[in-house]
Formats: sequence, C-alpha cells, structure tokens
Amino acid sequence: MGDWGFLSSLLDKVQSHSTVIGKIWMTVLFLFRIMVLGAGAESVWGDEQSDFICNTQQPGCENVCYDWVFPISHIRFWVLQIIFVSTPTLVYLGHAMHIIHQENKLREKLASPGGTLRPKSPKYTDDKGNVTIKGNLLGSYLTQLVFKILIEAAFIVGQYYLYGFVMVPMFPCSKKPCPFTVECYMSRPTEKTIFIIFMLVVGCVSLLLNVIEVFYLLCKRCKAKSRRRFPINTVGGPVGLSEPRWPTMDDALKQNKKNLDIEMEANQSLGGSPDGAKEEKQLLGVH
Repeated sequence: MGDWGFLSSLLDKVQSHSTVIGKIWMTVLFLFRIMVLGAGAESVWGDEQSDFICNTQQPGCENVCYDWVFPISHIRFWVLQIIFVSTPTLVYLGHAMHIIHQENKLREKLASPGGTLRPKSPKYTDDKGNVTIKGNLLGSYLTQLVFKILIEAAFIVGQYYLYGFVMVPMFPCSKKPCPFTVECYMSRPTEKTIFIIFMLVVGCVSLLLNVIEVFYLLCKRCKAKSRRRFPINTVGGPVGLSEPRWPTMDDALKQNKKNLDIEMEANQSLGGSPDGAKEEKQLLGVH
C-alpha cells in the first residue's frame, strides 16, 4: 500500500473541491479498489506465471502460452485502470488549485490600500477557501467526468476482450515452440474469478456514479439558470408568471392622494392657494 500513498494523498485533496457524489466516488476508489487491490488481489495472484503449468517439457512453451493467454496480468491491468481513471481528476485538481491561488492573490490586492476601487472580485472561492463549482470550473469538472466515463468503459470492454470475466482452469495452447497442442492449467481459478467479478462490479459502480454526477450537475445548472431568468417575488412565484392583481379601494385612495399632493405642489409653485385641494381631500376622506 505504500506505493499508493502519493496518489491517495493527491486524490484526498480533491474531496474538498468536488460534489457529494464525487466524494462517494472517491470513497469507492479508496476502499474497494486501491485497498482491496493492495491487500487481497496481489496475495491471491502472487507470481501467477510460476503457477502456470503446461503438460510439456518443451523449453519456452509455458512462457509463450502464458503470454498468449494473458498479454497483461490482471493486477497490472487494474493498476493501469486506477491510474488512468484518476488522471482526469488530478488534472481538475490542478485547475482548481490554480484558481484558488489566483483568487487568493486577488483577495490580497483587494485588502491592500486602494484595492476597494477594483471592480473585479473572487467568484469561485470564499474567505475560508471553499470552492463553488460554476463557470469555467464547472466546465473543467464536467470534462474530467466525461473522460472518466470513457476511460472506465474502455477498460471494462478491454478486460472482456482480453480474457473475459471468468478464470478458466485449463487453456489449450498450440503456439510455437510447443510441438503440439498442450494443455495449460492456472492455479486457484475460482478464487481469482471472485476477484475478477468483484473488481468488475466496482468498476461498473464507479461508472454509474460518474454518469449520475454529470446529470446532477447539469440539472443543478439548469435550475440556476431558470432562477436567474424568473426571479422569485414576495408572493412566492416567479415574476412575470404570477396571477394579475386587481386594484382595490385602498389603491385608488393612495393614487388620489398622490395626485392631490402633486396638484398642491403645482399650485404653490404657481402662487395658487392649496385650500381647494385640501377641501377635496377632506371630501374624499384622504388624510
């Protein structure tokens, strides 16, 4: 597990800059892929080539048959899968750290004398360093999700075409320098099949989490756009879509009062007497 320490520390930093579904994906990666691969799968496979036995004494036949059956071992295949799937996440981490660094410098400039005159302000981070996924950062996050989906699907399909999902105990081989078709046997095929199916299920779960996260972010962005287009009024409905309100008697009295006040100000400016306007107010019952 020491070999995974550096990668695990980098991926752990991404958790503070991702969504809830992204944190679940990271947990699945740590617990059910890296830890299981380091603790269980390596001990199950071990040196699988030395346990690969063929019923022939021809020198080189076993090596050729093993290379034909397993062009790459399962352990190394899963290691490559984890590294390739984690690479887009690490690229996004670099982009997020770059934005945090830029906005920290901008925040220092705003705090300096004369900095308040600057119109630009941080929009991705707050004073505590929390990141809001929006704008260019949202585009970077969605891009790395799409790449993870493609890479995950490619490795699942590649594993199927390389050696399937079930470990067969016996493999017939007729490759040179084997003199004839020989039978080769793999040790502990059932135990290895269980690990193969487990890693396949974990890969499918990770793929599903990435797809769900893409739809989650797109729906969240659509809702934010709809709120900006139709802001909420005091009644609780979007402005422009609420029920029309008919004027009441209080509205008419308020409007009459405004008109009379305007008329009184006009009479005073022209040298007229406001007594007529006051009498009209009293007749209308406006105080």
